[in-house]
Amino acid sequence: MRWPVSITSQLTEIMEKEKILVVDDEEDIVELVSFNLLREGYRVSCASSGEEALGQIASEVPDLIVLDLMLPGIDGLEVAKRLKGSPNTRGVHIVMLTAKSEEADVVIGLELGADDYVTKPFSPRVLVARVKAVLRRNGEESLADKSVLQIHDMVIHRRGYKVFVNEKPVHLTSTEFGILKLFAEKPGWVYSRSAIIDAVHGMGYSVSDRSVDVQVYGLRKKLGHAGDYIESVRGVGYRLRGRA
Repeated sequence: MRWPVSITSQLTEIMEKEKILVVDDEEDIVELVSFNLLREGYRVSCASSGEEALGQIASEVPDLIVLDLMLPGIDGLEVAKRLKGSPNTRGVHIVMLTAKSEEADVVIGLELGADDYVTKPFSPRVLVARVKAVLRRNGEESLADKSVLQIHDMVIHRRGYKVFVNEKPVHLTSTEFGILKLFAEKPGWVYSRSAIIDAVHGMGYSVSDRSVDVQVYGLRKKLGHAGDYIESVRGVGYRLRGRA
């Protein structure tokens, strides 16, 4: 499928300005990494703990995380495990920062799904090169038709966690994006509230039906006129109206 030039151009621009979250409890390292990534044109946010990182990700899913393994509280491996265990965040790329003595943790991190690692002390140029390589691979993969959904006037970039309505970006939380992606993958398919919870959060996640209604309401509002494509099915749940 060939996308209109304007949409392709906008997707390319977004891919060139990916959101990166830097997670490290050492302030000088955070400043060093952030400075070099910002200089390359990336959008950068920072967190000093695993808890803070997970909180930020719940609000906006980044494209990549530069993740220190030795963090206070929730450590880097646990952060990676939670990200890769959730349908909403398993596509987030991870470049680990490790000490040379943490070889066993590196192996565990790679097995969990991390993309690469850099040992401390490190060259900022090497770290930026590793980040670029991971994102470049992601960009090449995302050109495949299956990674981009188009329905009505919405374009959903599944790997990049981006949504466009009439070529304009729509900023969604990770939960809102997960719900929209679920609906868009099977237009016309009716999902019960419990099925939505299981698909977006995983089995056993305790959320009330009312919470699902609130999330869908917020999603519709952010989508503007495209929110009307999400239909309520009385007594069952929700669906995304298919193409006419």
